[in-house]
Amino acid sequence: MLVENIDTTNMCSHLRHKLMDADGIYHKVWQTIQDEPELTAVVRSRQLHIYRNGKKVLVLKGKAAPQIVREDPIDELINQ
Repeated sequence: MLVENIDTTNMCSHLRHKLMDADGIYHKVWQTIQDEPELTAVVRSRQLHIYRNGKKVLVLKGKAAPQIVREDPIDELINQ
């Protein structure tokens, strides 16, 4: 998925920094979303909802803990 396809203007500023800053704790997740075509992401309620093949797998939030919706390899990236 290309970065241009995700509207980050409505994303929580804390989450934006965690995702897009090279030293952010979710930066590897951000790179994986861009590299794996089966992953898509949508900003809803200032959070990033991540889907694999149309099924929600993860919700990243700015100040709150990430919400794992279903087990997925991308989950391992949030614990590194």
